[in-house]
Amino acid sequence: MSHDWICSKEWKTASDTAEAREILNEILASLGDNGWGEEYTFGIHLAVEEALMNAIKHGNQRNPEKYVTVEFRSNAKIMQMVIEDEGDGFDPNDVPDPTLEENLELPSGRGLMLMKTFMTTVDYNEKGNRVFMEKDLDAPPPPDDDDDDDDDYL
Repeated sequence: MSHDWICSKEWKTASDTAEAREILNEILASLGDNGWGEEYTFGIHLAVEEALMNAIKHGNQRNPEKYVTVEFRSNAKIMQMVIEDEGDGFDPNDVPDPTLEENLELPSGRGLMLMKTFMTTVDYNEKGNRVFMEKDLDAPPPPDDDDDDDDDYL
């Protein structure tokens, strides 16, 4: 599918959290300048920040000689980004579900959950060191997998 992109940018940055935050701020400013309201940018902010910090901290182990590359593009309805680190990668299926009772005290998994919650698509390459994320404002909302029956009381 072809998209008419309003904005398209690429960055290659050292494994530095301050530089990553500058990239994040530039992305959020671009989205805001192009009509993306806070109801969308709030979640995008959380998802992108998590992906960037994971690439720096977990992927590149904060090694200043390793780089993170970021590709970003957007139009009025779709935002896509790719974040890749130079690390060994990981298998996202091996990350415990932080919502399960036995995992509530574990420190891992919450960031991936945030990314999946706020983005329409989150896909990793086979190695696990490259993530593609998309937010599509026209995509249908995810199915309600809430198994409690509190809807009966409305």
